[in-house]
Amino acid sequence: MFVRTVDCHVKPGKQDELSHKLRHEVLPILKQQAGFVDVIGLVSENDPEMLRSLTFWKSQEDADRYHRENYTRILESVRPLLKREPTIEVFTVDTSTTHRIVAGKAA
Repeated sequence: MFVRTVDCHVKPGKQDELSHKLRHEVLPILKQQAGFVDVIGLVSENDPEMLRSLTFWKSQEDADRYHRENYTRILESVRPLLKREPTIEVFTVDTSTTHRIVAGKAA
């Protein structure tokens, strides 16, 4: 199991618009991607303009394919709402108790 984290710093007053885009534009794209397992969106309690999304993938190859084929298009649609370019990090899942994530790892 592979995870991509994307940290975004949202312009003041644009949080709701970004959340709407993520739910209604980005999520449908993610759901269509081969190897996509789940997504978790987080809003910082200390900095409400900081949003982190975690996307879970069956393999690094699946995540890399998504990045090559779709990430730029998605970034272009949300870029006007951001203070700066998002930061991306990648991880391998070591431990999880979440059913969907575990099911994706076993697949």
